[in-house]
Amino acid sequence: MPATQAAPWTWDLLLLLTLPPLFWAGNFIVGRAMRGVVPPVTLSFLRWAIALVLLLPFAWPALRRDWRQYWANRWRVLGVSIVGVAAFNTLVYTGLQTTTATNGILLNAFIPILIVLLGALFYRQPIGLLQVLGMAVSFAGVLTIITHGQWQRLAGLAFGSGDVIVFSAMVCWAVYTLWLRAIPAEIDRLGLLAVQMALALLVLAPLYAWEWAGGARVVWTWPSLAALLYVGIFPSVLAYLFYNWGVARAGAARAGLFIHLMPLFGALLSVLVLGERLHGYHAVGMAAILGGIMLSTRRMSRR
Repeated sequence: MPATQAAPWTWDLLLLLTLPPLFWAGNFIVGRAMRGVVPPVTLSFLRWAIALVLLLPFAWPALRRDWRQYWANRWRVLGVSIVGVAAFNTLVYTGLQTTTATNGILLNAFIPILIVLLGALFYRQPIGLLQVLGMAVSFAGVLTIITHGQWQRLAGLAFGSGDVIVFSAMVCWAVYTLWLRAIPAEIDRLGLLAVQMALALLVLAPLYAWEWAGGARVVWTWPSLAALLYVGIFPSVLAYLFYNWGVARAGAARAGLFIHLMPLFGALLSVLVLGERLHGYHAVGMAAILGGIMLSTRRMSRR
């Protein structure tokens, strides 16, 4: 995997890496809310179908111009399409049928750790002391929000088959982030995302047909339609595009660390959407998450 000079932190780069966790936090809330309303494979298939229809007109010029580059990197593109688009989202929606959104977001906190560990194991990426310390502080912030500031609650968290499925999705995302860096930076990310979506739909089509043949159907209501439009636009087109750009500029390890913002955004969305209240532990957790990110990204080289 090529090693390149670290991109300096700029406001636009920070925004690119901050918005995806916001959109993905909403995706977990929607995915959990739609259980029993939209079957998991159907949700994943329709999500990417909507996203591809919206993205294709904008990506078409890049697809026509760069198709030889996509073909030259076909196995890499196929790999990231399977693990990061088809498998990741289907596993998340399947796991959320039997686990809570809280558990799902908690398991997301392992993504930065998995990226660093897998990067060190398979790509010999060095692990710095500040990086480890920053991840630990940020992870502590995640646990503070999840446990409401009472860490003894961890002993009461129940983990079942749904959590195992969601955790396997987290492994897929860590692999996706690392593999994404192997795709040459000169390949247009807008066209790349469209190719990923198209390949993911091809992979999901037989599973979607199998789920349909088994009698699983969408319960069509205005909320279910709004949910499909949300997952098709924000956590799909916008979040993936921003994340792809962010990984290309910041590197896998630095970009992956921003996933720790998901519990924070999940709490804020619960306040705005569900009318829940903010508490002191939210502020403590937010400070730890942001502090850990700042500490870990300080002087980190691009991975």
